[in-house]
Amino acid sequence: MDKNGEMSRSATFYRMLEESIGRLPAEVRARLYRPCAEACVRDGVLLELRRQFEECGCDLDRQYAKYGRTPFFFADVIEPGRVYEMGYPRCLCPQVEAGFVAAPTHCECSRQSILYVLETLLPGRVVEVETLETVLAGGSECRFRVTVK
Repeated sequence: MDKNGEMSRSATFYRMLEESIGRLPAEVRARLYRPCAEACVRDGVLLELRRQFEECGCDLDRQYAKYGRTPFFFADVIEPGRVYEMGYPRCLCPQVEAGFVAAPTHCECSRQSILYVLETLLPGRVVEVETLETVLAGGSECRFRVTVK
């Protein structure tokens, strides 16, 4: 088989896989994406966000006031100490950029990465992350609402 045929078969395989994952219950999708999300952010994003967090006295409000607007990330304090909206001005997923995935189902990976980072920074706190909009689902940006209890 030629290279174009292989690429077409791979694209079909990943599309079918995404569709199948999309039909699973939300809690199962979360468990499937969690290890990938952790691996994606553990050695880079988490380290930088932890550095910022510690620099800001382990205070998310101060961290987001200082670092909450970059070309790659945004974070807004909705209710100080408790509710935040954060996300990305465009899809930054390397799997999407490489053309491996395109379904909104895959955005669970971003939700899980945010959850993982915040649970790591805030041990013992309950963190909830709700997907508000994503580029893959037709949104203008990827936006998530975070509630810290």
